[in-house]
Amino acid sequence: QGELVESGGGLVQTGASLRLSCAVSGLSFNAYVMGWFRQVLGEERQFIAAFTWRGERAEYGASWKGRFTISGDNAKNTVYLQMNSLIPEDTAVYYCAAHRYRGTLWDRASRYDFWGQGTQVTVSS
Repeated sequence: QGELVESGGGLVQTGASLRLSCAVSGLSFNAYVMGWFRQVLGEERQFIAAFTWRGERAEYGASWKGRFTISGDNAKNTVYLQMNSLIPEDTAVYYCAAHRYRGTLWDRASRYDFWGQGTQVTVSS
């Protein structure tokens, strides 16, 4: 069974950058899409980005394209989310997730099979 463990969240000021990490185990990397979502208390999870491990495809939610970047390091079994120019509205719990790759990079949380526990990001004004 796949296991995903996020880290790197914390409290930062407006305008700061932060890089989240997701340590992945138990999954065959080439068979899975890795994604990042975020969730504000009382709201649904929002899709941020997803990519294939071989790097040939990546998709971003419109609100974060150009400001957030998803990447991965196969040797370290780790997926990253680089977040730049953070604003208070970015405050949320950020989740790493995975779904089996069958030609589509899904932006719906219901399509993902494995989830991490989440890491809190708080951006102060």
